[in-house]
Amino acid sequence: MAATEILLPVRDYDLAATLESGQVFRWRQMDNAWHGFIGKNVVRLTQTENSIHAETAVPVENWDWLRQFLQSEIDLGAVLKTFPDDEPMRAAVAACRGLRLLRQDPWECLASFILSSTKQIVQIRQIVALLCARFGERLAPPPPIQNGFYYSFPTAEKIASVNESQLRACKMGFRAPSLHAAARRIADGSFDLEKIRALDYAAARAELMTLRGVGGKIADCVLLFGYGFDSAFPVDVWIERALQQLYFPRRRASEKRLRKFAATHFGPRAGYAQQYLFHYMRTKRS
Repeated sequence: MAATEILLPVRDYDLAATLESGQVFRWRQMDNAWHGFIGKNVVRLTQTENSIHAETAVPVENWDWLRQFLQSEIDLGAVLKTFPDDEPMRAAVAACRGLRLLRQDPWECLASFILSSTKQIVQIRQIVALLCARFGERLAPPPPIQNGFYYSFPTAEKIASVNESQLRACKMGFRAPSLHAAARRIADGSFDLEKIRALDYAAARAELMTLRGVGGKIADCVLLFGYGFDSAFPVDVWIERALQQLYFPRRRASEKRLRKFAATHFGPRAGYAQQYLFHYMRTKRS
């Protein structure tokens, strides 16, 4: 039966760390609950000891989209067993245990990370919020917020239909041409986001990097957070710092050396390990 709320049983899940760890940019905490968006669903999430309580503004019959997004049924213990048994990784897991990788809509993930280039998380959130308010679809908020409206993430077709100056008005600067170009290729069918799912990691990464403004780091973020390629290991300033400080403290390692090390050291769930290191460095050691 359709309902506006559900209680999802979870084990070893840290909702706050998961939503604050730089994977997503449209969630905010209010009154001990998290308000955000999954597709056109406006959702209010509250964590209890062994569950996550979710509320929506309109009745829902099938909640699989929420379970998929939260990855609530993943066996975290099995994931953690694939991590290397070394001191830095043990420290990151101890500090961030319960952190999960979310599974996002590929277009929203791609567009958000194109907008993330050289920006801090708080700035990315501001740009994305402006983009959604100007070009997204108006959505009713969940209870208890009854005033005003929230907005869906704009489709590729919508972004393709506006001009770059309109995008720049959302404070995205030089990222506007890249976002516009990606949206146009997706809208006209010359780039198929669904095709990525059928490719292996190397081919999928190369395909994404044919898009303007998408380098290796952004491609890896999209593969990891949008498609579930757990071997993808995004390397940004925080991860370079983590690898240098935690694994090469006595000598300066080149970027090439760090990338080679990351590709071989962290196992089949390297992307998961990366997210633990990223959040650990950003919140516990910064």
